[in-house]
Amino acid sequence: MGIIQAVFGTHSSRQIKKLAPTVAKINALGPKYAAMDDASLKEQTQILKKRLAGGETMDDILPDAFAAVREAAKRVLETPHYDVQLEGGIVLHQGRIAEMKTGEGKTLMATLPAYLNALGGKGVHIVTVNDYLAKRDSEWMGKIYNFLGLSVGLIIHGGTREEKQAAYRADITYGTNNEFGFDYLRDNMVLYKKDLVQRGHAFAIVDEVDSILIDEARTPLIISGEGESSSPLYAAADSFARSLKAFRIKESDEKSFDDELKGDYIIDEKARSAVLTQSGIEKAEKYFHVDNLSDPENATLSHHINQAIRANGIMKRDVDYVVKEGEVVIVDTFTGRLMPGRRYSDGLHQAIEAKEKVEVAKENKTLATITFQNYFRLYGKLSGMTGTALTEEEEFREIYKLDVVEIPTNRPMIRVDNPDRVYKTQAGKYSEII
Repeated sequence: MGIIQAVFGTHSSRQIKKLAPTVAKINALGPKYAAMDDASLKEQTQILKKRLAGGETMDDILPDAFAAVREAAKRVLETPHYDVQLEGGIVLHQGRIAEMKTGEGKTLMATLPAYLNALGGKGVHIVTVNDYLAKRDSEWMGKIYNFLGLSVGLIIHGGTREEKQAAYRADITYGTNNEFGFDYLRDNMVLYKKDLVQRGHAFAIVDEVDSILIDEARTPLIISGEGESSSPLYAAADSFARSLKAFRIKESDEKSFDDELKGDYIIDEKARSAVLTQSGIEKAEKYFHVDNLSDPENATLSHHINQAIRANGIMKRDVDYVVKEGEVVIVDTFTGRLMPGRRYSDGLHQAIEAKEKVEVAKENKTLATITFQNYFRLYGKLSGMTGTALTEEEEFREIYKLDVVEIPTNRPMIRVDNPDRVYKTQAGKYSEII
């Protein structure tokens, strides 16, 4: 492979070569746009929209659109785009993933395809991983869009319906993956068209694309409604779970039939599951005075027991959740932030409340749910950017039909990226960190 790559180049280097003529066209237009006064530069947005309406494609107007954005960035932010950012912008416009090293300017790069695609009038969504980044980028990069006559919206947690409708009507909308997903679910629950907040899914640029589309891909977004009052079975199942002996299979261990004999329930750390063994089932039947736990009429009891052993065996206080002012608050697995107002589904949250001896809230029932994987596949065109995408290249191609192109650095790399170091034990790892 090394010899083949030396002769023909990598996939990314070949793709970058193909972009060179377009980058040259953009650079050639630089003096034309630099000579314009502010009013003339702003007028280019309407001119480009008319060209689109007249039958030209976005690819036809791309050099002019990119050159206009670069000149606007120079005037408004004093940070013109480098050629590598132009290359990355073209890759995003093509509906692909641009891998750029940290510090190479992905945020500024995204303004190029965002502006170009916003000229089509269907809206562009720029997706970030948290509210801070969404707000920062919408205000910072928003100066470029506003200078060129485009509107910018912001979707963050807690906005009213009217505020969200206005944000989604904007030409370019910044927001978090969670809020875009929950707004979609809420839209599917409204009765009247006038209450919808989103106006379609034309084009999305996903920042930290590997985190959102791979790491969190199967994370379900769930909207729950209040159900029946809490069952006393939660407390009873928790008392029973505490009386059992757990056998823990670590991530590095292989499962075996002998595991059934080592405890009343087995905790699989890798799968994050807890299952009763035969001895656990026999103890449950004796504890709750039932003949057969597997009978259909005992399904509710079985469910409560399963959630109780999950709560006691898998869910760790101050890791998966915290107890704050008498409430169980979920900790976001990916960011470490608290998520007040969010609850585990299917009775798990109530099982944890019973475990922690706080008030067990009413049970919830699921009203709407979707995974990030399914939500982002709704977009007509999807693209993304990150510093680390090549490691998940196969998954991006297979799941999302997304190609990954590595964008070269603007200057030769002087930072040393050391390989990963893996430790056999947690104690060894922490000792090395210290």
